Amino acid sequence: MTSQTTIDTAGSGDVTPTALPEQPPAAGLRGHPWFTLITVAVGVMMVALDGTIVAIANPAIQKDLGATFAQVQWITNGYFLALAVSLITAGKLGDRFGHRQTFLIGVVGFAAASGAIGLSDSIGLVVTFRVFQGLFGALLMPAALGLLRATFPAEKLNMAIGIWGMVIGASTAGGPILGGVLVQHVSWQSVFFINVPVGLIALVLGVLILRDHRAENAPRSFDLLGIALLSGAMFCLVWALIKAPSWGWGAGMTWTFIAASVLGFALFSFWETRVKEPLIPLTLFRSVPLSAGVVLMVLMAIAFMGGLFFVTFYLQNVHGMDPVDAGLHLLPLTGMMIVGSPLAGAAITKLGPRIPLAGGMAATAIAMYGMSTLKADTSSGVMSIWFALLGLGLAPVMVGATEVIVGNAAMELSGVAGGLQQAAMQIGGSLGTAVLGAVMASKVDSDLPGNWTDAGLPKLTDAQLAQASEAVQVGVAPVAKGTPAEIATKISDVAHDTFISGMSLASLVAAGVAAVAILVALFTKRGENADAGAGVGHI
Repeated sequence: MTSQTTIDTAGSGDVTPTALPEQPPAAGLRGHPWFTLITVAVGVMMVALDGTIVAIANPAIQKDLGATFAQVQWITNGYFLALAVSLITAGKLGDRFGHRQTFLIGVVGFAAASGAIGLSDSIGLVVTFRVFQGLFGALLMPAALGLLRATFPAEKLNMAIGIWGMVIGASTAGGPILGGVLVQHVSWQSVFFINVPVGLIALVLGVLILRDHRAENAPRSFDLLGIALLSGAMFCLVWALIKAPSWGWGAGMTWTFIAASVLGFALFSFWETRVKEPLIPLTLFRSVPLSAGVVLMVLMAIAFMGGLFFVTFYLQNVHGMDPVDAGLHLLPLTGMMIVGSPLAGAAITKLGPRIPLAGGMAATAIAMYGMSTLKADTSSGVMSIWFALLGLGLAPVMVGATEVIVGNAAMELSGVAGGLQQAAMQIGGSLGTAVLGAVMASKVDSDLPGNWTDAGLPKLTDAQLAQASEAVQVGVAPVAKGTPAEIATKISDVAHDTFISGMSLASLVAAGVAAVAILVALFTKRGENADAGAGVGHI
């Protein structure tokens, strides 16, 4: 079987029936589509897992290394910042040098950086190597999608992306469970050391199985100025989102970085129309389905990541669960993503992406509305219903939006398209956490003084009220040591009720974002260029 399609180098999506160079049939393990999927799944599992597993380890790291709260925040922020800024450039590297090479370099670098974190004896070294984790993870993720696109024929691509999305979703949601077990029973270092053997497995599988695929029209040069402008614009945007909660959304510094980001994106767009081989050909966005897929991925991540951020605090600080128990309560979410992703891939292959994507976002909107009704005494059974519905809704979106973005890009831009998909998810996650965090903070600041007074508690000074508000925003009751039991109970009730009112409003906003995404999903359709990636091999 030979692919008989040549892709327009402008990325417009036009297809002409001119034969590409003959590819030799895959022999044995090398280039086998399903073994390729297993290999890239092992690699992306490390990156997705590290997005959430470390949150459980942060308190232990803070205590062991004597770090401040701000320093500990950078363990997560540094990772996401490096990942988001470099994803698209990393995808371009894969298009230029081959996705097999960039995947293997990413695996080795990520595992090595993980081992270095486990050996670190200062918070500065931990943050530094977390940045390296993000950079190498950025090499790995788009390359994985590029390999799948080049290896699987069109009729099997959705199923492959479904399983790939299942691994990412399960790893993201399962991070708190595994992290809780490791921190509780081994050490915080084990959270990072575990990536070393996983990385070695991915490396061995990659060397034996992965086959290099390069499009005939692959780029031959680098748009260095474009890389600098896009990286700078992405950095300013993500930095503003990270710092806005502490600076304030109305602060001059916040808007200075947002303005710098807008200027950077404008200059980047202008330059891309002038350079011979642009980093991202802007003609790529002439494809309405591809553009809709990118927007959909951002909106999905806002609702998912932003909503999930508060759920972990709700389970641990309001319901008093330990990290492992909280992770187990999220199993309905993880389980439905595991079951739903391959089923979504099959449905999208049969029906096209439009109906499954719109249906998935509708289920997500309903689930987020349901989560807005959670109370301090809500039973595990009721929680499980909404978590399961959320997982069921996210599965087709994770699969379908990825296929829409990658399948509507030219083959020689598959790495850039994979970078776009991942960058959209990272930006959406950052936006969700920042914006919904601001909604939560505003609601708590508004409700806490009145709730405190209505409960008949002693009046607080402005400084005490500010401290109490910060604690309540994460569901912690600001009970001072030695407080009488009766008053402590009242403070806990006020804190939890106020937190839940903030979480409820944030969940409603997330539901609204998901509802908007239903309309965006209607503009999607199957990738016009998906057949170009129909690599040969035994399926």
